[in-house]
Amino acid sequence: MDRLKLMALDAEDLAVISAQAQDAVTRPDAIDYRSREKRFTLVINRFAWDAAGKKSRDGNSYERRQAVLSFARVLKVRTSGVRQGDSDQVLSLLAVRFAETDAPAGTIELVFADGPLIHLDVECVEAQLEDLGGAWETRFKPRHPVN
Repeated sequence: MDRLKLMALDAEDLAVISAQAQDAVTRPDAIDYRSREKRFTLVINRFAWDAAGKKSRDGNSYERRQAVLSFARVLKVRTSGVRQGDSDQVLSLLAVRFAETDAPAGTIELVFADGPLIHLDVECVEAQLEDLGGAWETRFKPRHPVN
């Protein structure tokens, strides 16, 4: 079993994590911020883009994997469109971006489909994406309409 484990210490590294976490789905009740520890975590079901090119027996199946996306050195969390504690809202992650404000500090932005956003004010980029276990099959490959 090939479990993904990535760490990001700058914006370039974070772009790699963003690519691997793109189209992950989660719910607001899977989000945790521990202000004393300065740690923000998000349990996601990520679409396994790293395995999407591999052919299955029927040629139509893909994989999802449960993973944890975590950020250290988080000073403040701001959300928009995220119904905190709501177990029915599905959030589909589109991108993870970093905007530097006062080097190495800045804001990490988690962008979700249909508008929800999470902003993390951080001392510096320190992120990790780690698969928790095995994969399960899905027939659906995420698609994004071209505007």
